[in-house]
Amino acid sequence: MTPSGPPLVAILDYGIGNLRSAQKALEHAGADARLTSDPALIADAAAVVLPGVGAFGACTEALRTAGLDRIATDAALSAAQGGRPFLGICVGMQLLFEGSAESPDHHGLGVLPGRLSLLPATEKRPQMQWNRLEVQRPSQLFSTVDDPVWVYFVHSYAADADGPHVVATCDYGGPVAAAVEHGNLWATQFHPEKSGGTGLQLLQAFVLAAQHGA
Repeated sequence: MTPSGPPLVAILDYGIGNLRSAQKALEHAGADARLTSDPALIADAAAVVLPGVGAFGACTEALRTAGLDRIATDAALSAAQGGRPFLGICVGMQLLFEGSAESPDHHGLGVLPGRLSLLPATEKRPQMQWNRLEVQRPSQLFSTVDDPVWVYFVHSYAADADGPHVVATCDYGGPVAAAVEHGNLWATQFHPEKSGGTGLQLLQAFVLAAQHGA
């Protein structure tokens, strides 16, 4: 990779999640996106992505079995402190927290404070639909996206909407945490790779941050 070429983005391959669709979407956004579990390649990447779908406990176990839990934690902590960009998607966002009511015996990476809770009983679970975001404060993640922001969700658990790093929420029986940002650590409960033009804009902002070493 040359400085003027597409940035190398490492998508952590732990055998579970929306890996191929995330890879294709990031390539479309301008990245040299690689599915990998190779520590050397991950270390060389300009940015790191942690996808995830399914149950919280299954994802934590798969990440540890692949030997990527420490690598993911270190990369996310570095991003939070202003290092190379890191993006968590869906359960990849959830894994950044301390734990989830879905799998009480499994620990998350603990990069962000708090635990995931089940969505309100008044609503159908999972939330499997397009929903409109309410951007709560200025952020790099949404800097190039105009209102209204519609994105696609598939989930039954969510982080605290009042959490310190929440930058966007949606309404689903009350406010639901939809995205977090802490330094260069970005994460979305929704799927940008399934969110059409808006999702592509979000991924392009992430790739641009990787390109510039944000």
